[in-house]
Amino acid sequence: MRRLVIDTATRACSVALFEDMECIAACHEVIGRGHAERLVPMISELPGQGLADIISVNVGPGSFTGIRVGLSAAKALGFAWNVDCEGFNSLALLAAIARNSLGSAQPIDVAIHGGHGELFFQPFDAEGAPTAGARSLLPEAVAQISIADYLTGDAATGLVEMRANAVALDVVSDARFWPNIAHLPVMPPSAAY
Repeated sequence: MRRLVIDTATRACSVALFEDMECIAACHEVIGRGHAERLVPMISELPGQGLADIISVNVGPGSFTGIRVGLSAAKALGFAWNVDCEGFNSLALLAAIARNSLGSAQPIDVAIHGGHGELFFQPFDAEGAPTAGARSLLPEAVAQISIADYLTGDAATGLVEMRANAVALDVVSDARFWPNIAHLPVMPPSAAY
């Protein structure tokens, strides 16, 4: 089965095409803004212009605009190709990428910047399963409840400065790592801010 994975919920714009669990092609750029302009050309660069049997899309939490761009493209392609769309959690993907960078199974807390000075926060166990739901909290509150030795996400460095005994892992979201979260429950293709 061929799967197109779309990830636009963070500063990266990323697509990957999988045959079962093997990545056969991918495009990845850290662009900050401009996902709407880059996403469709990136998909068209994939073999068969990304044509797949199923589409997985990052539904957040993350960038309001980026999530909307990814969801719109996924739903439009799903309609055009007559295939299903399913969502995945951006924080779970970041935790999986961080665990991969460590080379060992470790609990990871993920924190990314949200709106109104708050952070989106979610803790994950050593196997990558969430130990609590994603929440939007002030940084001080996140620093009080974050207990993992490792933190990742664009707010990790600031949190490490606020709490002791933690290490920030600088990773960037990337659709090529989707198989690392394939064991987690599928989310509906709707925004999760």
